[in-house]
Amino acid sequence: MRIWVARPEPGAARTGERLAALGHRPLVAPVLAVRPTGAALPHGPFDGLILTSANALDAVLATTDAGALRGIPVFAVGARTAALAEARLGPVAVGAGDAVALAALVRGRLAAGARLLHLAGAERKAEPAAALTAAGYAIATHVAYAAEAVPHLPDAVFSALAATPPGLDAALHYSRRSARVAHRLSEAAGHGGAFGALRHYCLSDDVAAALDQAGVAAHFVAGRPREDDLLAGLS
Repeated sequence: MRIWVARPEPGAARTGERLAALGHRPLVAPVLAVRPTGAALPHGPFDGLILTSANALDAVLATTDAGALRGIPVFAVGARTAALAEARLGPVAVGAGDAVALAALVRGRLAAGARLLHLAGAERKAEPAAALTAAGYAIATHVAYAAEAVPHLPDAVFSALAATPPGLDAALHYSRRSARVAHRLSEAAGHGGAFGALRHYCLSDDVAAALDQAGVAAHFVAGRPREDDLLAGLS
C-alpha cells in the first residue's frame, strides 16, 4: 500500500523505514513540526521524572546537560520513550503505553507527596498529571516543545490525493491532533473527499475519535497504543 505518514519528525522517518521494510510505499509528510521552547527547567530537587513524549526529552537534552537529570528515577509512558531515555539517562521504569498506566506505575514506586518533573509538549492531555495530583503528588510541568501545524497540505500529499485514481491508499495517525490537522488541511486543499476515502489506521481510540468527529471512519484502531500493534493491523 501507498501510506501517508503524517506524524512529526523524527518519528515519521523511522516509521517510513519500518513501512518500507514491510513492503509498503511510505509517503512521509508530517503535518506538525516540533519546535523546542528552550525554556529553563524548573528548580529541583525532584523525586521522579515523568516522560510522556520522546520529543520532550529530545527538546530538553538539546539545550540541557543530561547530567542535570541523571540520578532522578525515570518513568516513561512506553517502550520507545523508555529506550531513548535509558540511552541518555540510565535505568527507566516503563509503563504499559498510556498515561493512566503510567500514573499507576508512579504510584506503585513513589510515595504520595513526592515531587515530580513532567517533561511535556504545549499540547498535552490531562493525564497522568491529573491523577497524580489528585493522589497527593506535586507535579512541576516543563513545556519542552510545541508542535506547530504546517501552513498547508504537503505538496506530495496534495498531488497524491488529486490524482486519478488517488495515489494514496491509507494514512497512519499517531495523535488526535495530527489526525485533526491532516483532515483540516485536506479539506482546505479541496481534497476532503479523497482523504475520507483512505484507509485510516489509528494508534488508539483517542486518535480515532478525532476522525470520527470529522465524519471520517477509522479502518483500524490498535488494541494497545504501540507502533508494533498499529503496523500489525495493516491490510
